[in-house]
Amino acid sequence: MSLAPRAVLVHRTTEYEELLARHGTHGQAAFVLAGRGRSVDEVAERHRRNEQALAEVAAAVPLRWRRSRVERADLDRFLFGPEDVVVVVGQDGLVANAAKYLSGQPVVGIDTDPGRNPGVLVRHRARDTAALCRAAVSPGAGVDALTMTEAVADDTQRLLALNEIYLGSPGHQTARYRIDTRGGPSAGESQASSGVLVGTGTGSTGWLRSLWLERGSPLPLPAPSDRRLIWFVREAWPSPATGTSTVAGELGPRESLRLTVESDRMVVFGDGMESDALELTWGQSIRLGVSDTTLNLVT
Repeated sequence: MSLAPRAVLVHRTTEYEELLARHGTHGQAAFVLAGRGRSVDEVAERHRRNEQALAEVAAAVPLRWRRSRVERADLDRFLFGPEDVVVVVGQDGLVANAAKYLSGQPVVGIDTDPGRNPGVLVRHRARDTAALCRAAVSPGAGVDALTMTEAVADDTQRLLALNEIYLGSPGHQTARYRIDTRGGPSAGESQASSGVLVGTGTGSTGWLRSLWLERGSPLPLPAPSDRRLIWFVREAWPSPATGTSTVAGELGPRESLRLTVESDRMVVFGDGMESDALELTWGQSIRLGVSDTTLNLVT
């Protein structure tokens, strides 16, 4: 007998909850913010809307389904199953945070604060949850297969990201490495920079776009479902030992960017989740490219 689907509700701690954790009570948080010319009412109201949406979503999950919840900080310790329907309740960025831990499960994005969030990934309202859950497990379910990028190290460590992957020095200081789009670890160009960013079409509305605009890059930005990535080196530094000739490019489905570490330590993390990073030491190499895994966002 096959298992009933499991709805996994992904959420995050609100700003109001963080204020209470820091200051202890609503009154003390209000007092501290008032001393800064701010009011606690705005974050308290956003918290109320978030809790209301979570309750409405939980109540709308089909009765025969199993259900679970996971907070953003615990995503790296949560085991998603192949039969899961992942219901992200919150902001667009929360979908990206969850995406790296999935392997093709359908994802429903619920916007808890319409008008404040762009709604690129959280496209639906809490009242639509029941219909979306049923649609997610129906044959021929309508989904957008959003391209993801992956990094695979020479020791088999692997990292997925929906928006972008960053490679650089801990603390975002100078990283030293050899970069190449074709050959082995001795090929390419030695560089010293503040890191390398490799991103997707979904990521081209964020950090990647800011670099693209700053450079006045002629590279066309990919669309979210395009099987194409673009990448940039941040602030490459010319010296007798390091160059600046390989600082931007694009990667197709069968192409990769290879970095070989030439400093004590580098970190690799995706979608801003720096707390869940790969660590590489001198001499290690890592390849980045288009992942076979997509984020299947229920439309």
